[in-house]
Amino acid sequence: MSKVVKNTLTGATIIKPDPVDEEVPFDGGVMITETDRYGIITYANKKFREMTGYSKEELIGAPHNINRHPDMPKAAFRQMWETIKSGEYWEGYVKNMRKDGRYYLVIVWIKPKFDNEGRIVGYIAGRKIPDRAKMQAALAHYRELKAQEG
Repeated sequence: MSKVVKNTLTGATIIKPDPVDEEVPFDGGVMITETDRYGIITYANKKFREMTGYSKEELIGAPHNINRHPDMPKAAFRQMWETIKSGEYWEGYVKNMRKDGRYYLVIVWIKPKFDNEGRIVGYIAGRKIPDRAKMQAALAHYRELKAQEG
């Protein structure tokens, strides 16, 4: 089930782990990433690196889906991309996977970054501790969407 992710900057390949059904609680703090318009990571702060288990060298140049958990349905990210590509702010509940296969749960917010002419040049994302009841409802919905993917 492992998937290979290629770093566009270094050319290195990273083998994503198989998921491990063990949560690593997100304790809050500031977990920030920035990407270009295509979702390639250009910045990952220390808290993000610590939480995901990936080094700065592994993350910078890698697609942001490096930490996508296979439980997350494609539909959730389709809606996210439609929203942020239109220049709007997006927020949603996400189950992410660490380098060791364990997962963490967050509310993610993403907003576009614009150049002086108003064109989108990238995105900035932050994470917050999710409300547990709302997170569980989102995960149940994601299981339904994932089942529809076939």
